[in-house]
Amino acid sequence: MLVIRRRPGETLLVGDDIEIEVLEIAGSQVKLGIRAPKRVLVLRKEIKITGQENVAAAGGKSGAALNSLLATLKKREPSPISPL
Repeated sequence: MLVIRRRPGETLLVGDDIEIEVLEIAGSQVKLGIRAPKRVLVLRKEIKITGQENVAAAGGKSGAALNSLLATLKKREPSPISPL
């Protein structure tokens, strides 16, 4: 792992076309600005992990089973909203 210290306003480059700028440091948080081509996916790691977990949880479910579940959910009538 490469460790680089940067101050607000300073930038680092990844390859020829990705630029990461430190915009702000406040307490234990750092605000980054990332410039990258649209073809480059940029997302938070926890979002990617959650997506992978969702795919794994849905694994083994057939399309027919998912369609059946969807049909069941569509048939349910919404529960009445109780007045406050």
